[in-house]
Formats: sequence, structure tokens, C-alpha cells
Amino acid sequence: MIRIQILEGKAFVWNYADARRIREEHHIVGTLVGALARKPRQNVRLGLPLQLLPEEAQLLAEKGLAVLFKTTASHPLGEDTSQDPSSSLEVAAYRKGLEENYQEQLRLAAEQRKTVLDTLAQRIADGRAKKRRQKEEGADPPLKPADLEPSFVLPQESMMIQLLTERAQPGQEEEVAWHVPSQDWPYAGQQDHEMRCCIFRNLWEQGYYVTSGSKFGGDFLVYPGDPMRFHAHYIALCVPKDASLSLHDIISAGRLGTNVKKTVLLCSVDQDGAAVYTSLQWTGMQ
Repeated sequence: MIRIQILEGKAFVWNYADARRIREEHHIVGTLVGALARKPRQNVRLGLPLQLLPEEAQLLAEKGLAVLFKTTASHPLGEDTSQDPSSSLEVAAYRKGLEENYQEQLRLAAEQRKTVLDTLAQRIADGRAKKRRQKEEGADPPLKPADLEPSFVLPQESMMIQLLTERAQPGQEEEVAWHVPSQDWPYAGQQDHEMRCCIFRNLWEQGYYVTSGSKFGGDFLVYPGDPMRFHAHYIALCVPKDASLSLHDIISAGRLGTNVKKTVLLCSVDQDGAAVYTSLQWTGMQ
């Protein structure tokens, strides 16, 4: 079961395996919003967590593919936990794990350095002997790797530390009901949200990949395949069926689609709950 964490009304997936399943098996794209551990100050390429649209999260929950949950605080904010025996045991276990990790890295680094020195020992010794001969000094016997590197120290500050994208030991959790409005999930029952969910579900069931369309001024972008391989074919605008559209809005939407070489879809939901589409495209556009 895919686990989706709800935080202030936003849906996040922290587990790499779940994020991969969502895209490869269920054709849900989402948006990576986390910084990379090695380059935290850049925003060209992002990593976990994967943030899902409310429609994406609800679709996965409706299909029984995911569960929505929130993490509850184990201790009230500001409470001193230094005297808590369980907290002390966790700190001791964490420090013990760090020390074991450091000793393992120290051993591997020393072995790797010894291998390099074994390979270069004769070359280094020949170079030093040549310099001594040039100074009319007697050549000493070839140096051993131990003579070249009598001791090896790996500063503890230089050790590699694993940065987890998911809590190794989850705290107290509580399931969030997606069909009941709450502070954590305020979308349930909202007319606009239900309309968008219906349209998103209908496009998804037809095999399309659907992502946020905010960068093109729409509600959704509709792709014939994975967005890593295809450009979007449609810009979906979700409009209530009885809502009136001015001619100015229709022309603006049509020009938008023409400029980015996409067809605009005016999407609505009829009285029977079925999605209805109207496409806008200039006749001269191929």
C-alpha cells in the first residue's frame, strides 16, 4: 500500500519505492520538491519528497492503491524530553550507530589507500632514488608502503552520513479520511474540487498522463504518454457546466493553446456525473 503523508492540506510521498510505483504502475506523475543532498542550493533538479495534486492523491485513495495519513506529535511542542528514558535510549543507539559507521568507513578507506600505495610504491621509490643519485647520494633500498604512509587517519568530520528521506522509525500516525472534510483534508465536498477530480479521473482512465497545468494557465496538462517522452497535447480548463464564458475568455484560451501548439479542452461535468469536453483550436493550426 502506497503511503501518502498529508501536511497542511498537501500530499507528499517520501518513500522512493512508492514514488516509483506511482509513476511506472499507476501513471501518476506528481512533482519532486525536495533538495538534492549533494547540491541543496540549486533548484534545477529536485528530489524527494514527491508532492501530489489533491486530485492525484484522492484518485489513488479511491482506487484503494494508497492510504492518507498524518503524523501526530509524540510530545507537546516545547516539552523537555531530556529526562525521558526512551529518548535517552534512542540517542545512545543513534550515537552507537554513528560510531560503528565511522569505524567501518575508516577500515575501508585504509584498505583502499593501502591498495593505491602498493601500486605506486615502486614508482615512488624509483623517483626518490633518482633524486638522490643526482645529488651524489647513495640510493637507499626501495621504500615499503608502510614507510610511505606510516599511519592513516580519517577525520570524523569527513565521514559519509546517510540522509534519510523517510523516518527510519515512524512516530505516532493517524489515518486521514479523504471523503470527509477536515483541517488536514479540506477539499472533500467542495464543488470545484469534485469537478476537477471527476475530470482528472476520466482522463486518467482513458490512459492519459495528467499533470498540473498552471504553467500554461490551465488546470491540467494532458499527455499521451509519460511526460519524460511526450509533449502535452491538451490544456484542460475545468469550467462548471452552467457557467457562462465571455467571448474574450474563449479567444484568450484559444490563442493560448495556439501559441504553445496545444489544443484547449473546456471540461465540465454534466448532471449524470459524466465528464464533457469541448475543444478549441484555430482552423489554420495543423
